[in-house]
This record gives sequence, C-alpha cells and structure tokens, in this order.
Amino acid sequence: MKTDVILVSNDGNQMEAALNQTGKVAAYKKLSSRNELQLRLLAEEMMGMMRSITGKADGRFWIEDRDDVYQLHLQVETRLNAEKRGQLLSASSSGKNEMAKGLMGRLRDFFERNAEDGAVAPSPLLLSNPQEMSSTPTLDWDWSMTEYQNEINSRVRQQDEDAIRIWDELEKSVVTHVADEIKVSIRGELTEMIILKKLV
Repeated sequence: MKTDVILVSNDGNQMEAALNQTGKVAAYKKLSSRNELQLRLLAEEMMGMMRSITGKADGRFWIEDRDDVYQLHLQVETRLNAEKRGQLLSASSSGKNEMAKGLMGRLRDFFERNAEDGAVAPSPLLLSNPQEMSSTPTLDWDWSMTEYQNEINSRVRQQDEDAIRIWDELEKSVVTHVADEIKVSIRGELTEMIILKKLV
C-alpha cells in the first residue's frame, strides 16, 4: 500500500495533513493505538526537520508498507546554495551551524547542504565541523543509520572523543529508539529520507 503523496514546505503548509496520514494508515491497517503513536512520532520528527530546513524547500511525503514494515518517505529538492550557507554559518558566533546537534539535526543539516550542484561530502554526517565538508560533487550517495551507529560504536571503542559525544547524542535521540532504520540517499538533485518501522 502507498498513501497519497502530500506536498509539504518549510513554512508549515500541509504538515498537519502529512501527520494525519499516519492516523489514516493506522485505521486502514488496524494498528494498535501504540503503533499508531509510534508512526505519528516518526512523522513528527520528519516534519520537524522539514520545518527547520532553511531556504525555500518543498518536500513530498508519503507512507508505504510491505510485510508489516512501514516506510515514511520525505523527498526534498533543496535550494540552499553555497552563498546562503556561508551567510548562515557566519551569522553564528563560532562560524559553525550550532543547530546541527543530535541525529535529526545532523540529517537536517545534510539536507540543507545538498546544494543545487549536488556537492556533498562522502560522509557528511560523521563530521563534527560542517566546514570540513568536501566540495567534490557526486550524483549518487547513500547513508544508513545502522551503518552510522556501527561506525560510531567502533570509534567509541577506540576512545575517540567526537565519537563518544555523537554516541551520547544517539542515545538521547527519540527517533533512534523508535525507528528500526533510517536511510538517506541522493539521486542527482533529489535528496530522500526513508524511516522504516516494523509494526505488528
């Protein structure tokens, strides 16, 4: 099953309609109230990230399910170019994006940084300093929360201080504890996040 695709924007337009999709899916699939709440919580995390993306960005949101695995999709074509990113960074006292904390903050930051030319770093979410990001363009790129957690955990065992801080952020993240997997991919200029949750 695939729900209708809802066009959402960072000014809040249609976000409530996107959240209401979770209730419709839960009713149609006869999910428990607990499972409906988890589905809505994950959608709220997505919409919260969408709301905080800087610049005029439209997103497409929908839900799919297969074999009791529910997939929440958010596709965004960002319009934040290098000049606007520089203005944002210089606006903070440290010259860094202070908002990029926690898993969803880092993911939001990544969506912002996928500029029109598709310039992204090979592994931007592992960077503690956003200015370290490579400007080498790539058209296709994939990221997985599970792989990210495994890599951070490996670095924690080596007493890497940045990794210890990031692991602490992961432990405090609501979405990390509720979602089974989060995937982010770039295909050309389109950035997509998929949150997966098995509900029985």
